[in-house]
Amino acid sequence: MWLKRQFGTRAATLKQLGSLESELMERVWNRGEFSVRDLHLEFAARLAYTTVMTTLDRLYKKGLLTRRKVGKAFHYAAAFTQKEYQELLTQHLFGMVLTDGTNNNAVLSRFVDAVGEADREMLDKLDELVKAKRRTLRRTE
Repeated sequence: MWLKRQFGTRAATLKQLGSLESELMERVWNRGEFSVRDLHLEFAARLAYTTVMTTLDRLYKKGLLTRRKVGKAFHYAAAFTQKEYQELLTQHLFGMVLTDGTNNNAVLSRFVDAVGEADREMLDKLDELVKAKRRTLRRTE
């Protein structure tokens, strides 16, 4: 599931994208620059050309795509690499959770549980990162 950012800075508020927007963004990450017609060819069996065009325009207005005029058509490209977007998304989600203040301990505890259940090596890595961060913070005091 992709999240959208509203106009403004790269650290702008994020909200959930619709399923079609998410599906198109997945294709955008793999394509580079493309026209509506190029992308529509992949969806022609189930989506109208105007649906693809409107959805790309919405993604552009949300700041996820860039576009430039080529003749009478627009050519679109991702405004962020997939990695940049995932980093922004992660930062946003952790920011939302940790600034709430009411459930910080429960959220952190569940995160540690989930990491431990998924991968013990990752739990060790998390422990190393916490210790390294504490050392850094002590040096700056």
